[in-house]
Amino acid sequence: MNNILHESTWEDIAKLLEQGTSGALLPIGATEQHGPHLGCGVDTEIADKLCRAVAAKADVLLLPALPYGCSMGHSQRWPGTLALQPKTLIDMIKDIGDWVYASGFRRLYLLNAHVTNYAPLRCALEMLRAEHDDFLVALINSASISERVKKAHFDDADDWHANDAETALMMALDPAMVREDRITDADDPDRTEGCVFSHPVNRTSSNGVTGYPSRANREKGQQLFNWMVEDLCALIARGNQEQAPLPYSYFEKIHH
Repeated sequence: MNNILHESTWEDIAKLLEQGTSGALLPIGATEQHGPHLGCGVDTEIADKLCRAVAAKADVLLLPALPYGCSMGHSQRWPGTLALQPKTLIDMIKDIGDWVYASGFRRLYLLNAHVTNYAPLRCALEMLRAEHDDFLVALINSASISERVKKAHFDDADDWHANDAETALMMALDPAMVREDRITDADDPDRTEGCVFSHPVNRTSSNGVTGYPSRANREKGQQLFNWMVEDLCALIARGNQEQAPLPYSYFEKIHH
């Protein structure tokens, strides 16, 4: 049965619920500059392709990808970034979550492919679980699904962006988004080590890149993507079976 919401009728979705599918998977990306060698849709492309591959294997409803995120840190220095305010992203995820719950799903997996979406997504998670007592919400960052996936992303920079890992992923997933002739000179080091403050990208990168895209190749990207699919499938399989450690209601008060 089709488990892609965009292609499903309401009857298809009702059948999924009847057959025991309890989880929905929301890919969340961003639209932002990715240096001189990558398209602005990298984060959304990763989120969407990863979740589509996972939905083909896992018992979960795939929701349409969200292509905008909290990208304000990329500044206005380079054209192409379209950023949401954190409070806007919070409201969007809260609204989507409310309707996922209303449709009958009781587990929501937020797959985040843009690092600085994390804080507003965590706020939305707090709001959803406080309002819906039996709603389980998980926030998963695509770059840290597992230790091996995290190591690959952080290998060339702690404050990475458009780096080895992202460039390799795009080489494997969507070569049209890669400007091969611009990769060699795109390397830019991480300048954030020892910083007390969190600085916007215009003050940490000369070209919008942090890391070493020149080290990327298609084979490396395909292996990394395979790990991401395998490890996210495993997380969702565990999540589909998970119950809260204790059964107490969020709204039930203790009376002595």
